[in-house]
Amino acid sequence: MIRFLVEKEFKQIFRNSFVPKLIVAMPVLMMLVLPWAANQEVKGVKMSIVDNDNSTFSERLIHKLDASSYFRIVDFSPTNDKALNSIEIGDADIILEIQSGFERELVKTGFSKVMISANAVNAMKAGLSSSYLASILMDYVAELRNEHGGINKGINILVIEPTFKFNPRLDYKVFMIPALMVMLLTMLAGFLPALNIVGEKEMGTIEQINVTPVKRLIFIFSKLIPYWIIGFVVLSLCMGLGWLVYGLRPTGSLLTIYLFSSIYVLVVSGIGLIISNYSNTMQQAMFVTFFFVMILLLISGLFTPVTSMPNWAQKVTIVNPLKYYIQVMRLVYLKGSAFKELLTPFFALCSFAIVFNTWAVVSYRKSK
Repeated sequence: MIRFLVEKEFKQIFRNSFVPKLIVAMPVLMMLVLPWAANQEVKGVKMSIVDNDNSTFSERLIHKLDASSYFRIVDFSPTNDKALNSIEIGDADIILEIQSGFERELVKTGFSKVMISANAVNAMKAGLSSSYLASILMDYVAELRNEHGGINKGINILVIEPTFKFNPRLDYKVFMIPALMVMLLTMLAGFLPALNIVGEKEMGTIEQINVTPVKRLIFIFSKLIPYWIIGFVVLSLCMGLGWLVYGLRPTGSLLTIYLFSSIYVLVVSGIGLIISNYSNTMQQAMFVTFFFVMILLLISGLFTPVTSMPNWAQKVTIVNPLKYYIQVMRLVYLKGSAFKELLTPFFALCSFAIVFNTWAVVSYRKSK
């Protein structure tokens, strides 16, 4: 019997001219656009420079900053007050003030002062750009020490050569693409089952199922299986686009990814079915689903690390299935983690799948 119910579900899905296009177009657009837009790298920061020294050393520093991809010099101001005005009107994001006697102090003592003033309305941008600028200044001073033996002879130079594991180019897209796959599966496998059942309620066609001897468990599974298959198709399409467009392939096992994905699709589909069981209209189901999906995404670690959240928020994420699946995708994709290293998210997702799908079966009200 379940075979015919699943066949009915697929016919109902493909009879709708919009849903099949959404299943294909949404992954393609999100994989091509969002990795570039959802990017927290700081580049092209607008810089205003106040050069009170006008020396060879200060000019060389300015050229070094101008050559960096992190900064774009947009203004040379005669005083700090003028430079602050450019920040206030939005023409600059950060100010570097080179103090008078910059070259003389460097040659004489090996030390000199500069002042960095950053627009901290966007705290993350201000912090990162200030760190980048400080790093460039330290590199500049190291170059001078190597070239001029007379500068700060008494201090040994420590050369640090960092090695970045798993993402050597520090490309933020590599970090975001696995998480965007999670977001896509959540929206497609979570939204569509909820809207499907509520749509049948509004049209009255679900009453035809309610008067049949089909058991609630079989009915719920017949709703889940099509979206389980659709989830696999969407995931495969996303991984193919990630490889073709960004050259990003899973470092770990594909079998591990598909195993966790199959469990996760059951989890979010179960959530969607629970919402549909308690919703009477399409509008109600859409608002409730949107509310829960947005909350779960924001506290999942998709954009910001869970460890940087307050303690109470970190405790809330324990009951967030998205957090575990995002961890799995990033660990398998970037680090190549094996299944034995992912036992905690495995048992967590299995528990969510059992709880939510049992709830979906119990809460489905089937008329006799």
